[in-house]
Amino acid sequence: MKIIVDAMGGDNAPLEIVKGALQAQKRFGADIVFTGDEAAILDAVKACGLTDLPDGAAVIPTTETVEMCDDPATVFRRKKDTSMGVGLTLLKNGGGDAMVSAGSTGALHVGTSLIVRTVKGVKRPALATPMPGAKQNFLLLDCGANVECRPEMLNAFGTMGSVYAEKVMGRETPKVALVNNGAEDTKGTPTYREAHKLLKANPCIHFAGNIEPRYIMDGDVDVVVCDGFVGNVVLKLTEGVAKTLLGMLKKIFLQNLITKLSYLGIKGGLGELKRMMDSEEVGGAPLLGAAKPVIKAHGSSHAKGIKNAIRQAKLCVANDLCGTMEKALAEVAAQKEEADA
Repeated sequence: MKIIVDAMGGDNAPLEIVKGALQAQKRFGADIVFTGDEAAILDAVKACGLTDLPDGAAVIPTTETVEMCDDPATVFRRKKDTSMGVGLTLLKNGGGDAMVSAGSTGALHVGTSLIVRTVKGVKRPALATPMPGAKQNFLLLDCGANVECRPEMLNAFGTMGSVYAEKVMGRETPKVALVNNGAEDTKGTPTYREAHKLLKANPCIHFAGNIEPRYIMDGDVDVVVCDGFVGNVVLKLTEGVAKTLLGMLKKIFLQNLITKLSYLGIKGGLGELKRMMDSEEVGGAPLLGAAKPVIKAHGSSHAKGIKNAIRQAKLCVANDLCGTMEKALAEVAAQKEEADA
């Protein structure tokens, strides 16, 4: 299996990207193809303690980089030789089985749609992020790729999320819920009310109805569906609350000798909680609906996050995620045609 890695994308590129990819190669056994500035990549390899690229790793040299300030809609027309664009083209043409990038979310979303294309039945891919829950982790989508969505898009997200939860997360009959401001069918905007009807009639999912934001983190459902604006707010608010609470707990336990001794008794549990809230444990968010697996790693990813993003990419390929998703979406379309006939 061959994973393409955008070595120049992200705040810590190329060193942390290269380090994480080499760790993933050693741990998971996948071949790695880096795209980017060859000299900078080889310098990063040497900084990792190696004299040259190991067997199973290669570089496709590029001369340009997608910057965070670049307009996603035009960057690939203006810049023809970016590490991201070349990587996506390589993926499209069969030069790799999946791609990982920590670069611009907007550019990766547009590039995936235009270059790699989407499976039949999907107009725009959705960014899906595994999130920690009290009972179990769950999948949140969309969490930033599509700010405004039509009802049929939210319905497609439900199908794609269900397939991912089953094939990658190992869930049997995943439960799918729609984020809303109330549990009743009549709650929400016209778009969300129509989406509720479509999801309820979707034969490919087990729809659990609306879910209020305060219950999302309970972990009672496997897939949580919303538009990209709502999803991004949920994601960033959760990250912020987790960081704040962990910081407050640390201050409490450092108050005096008694609280410090108490901390020793629950140190293991707090460590596990911190690990659960660590975005780098997840690694990245797949762009569900893409014709081939594309994983968006966090822009601030270090080596650990890149390594786990490559693990995710490998799972997507091994489980034929894209092929299974296309079949499920085709079934939804067939059911709709029957209903309309």
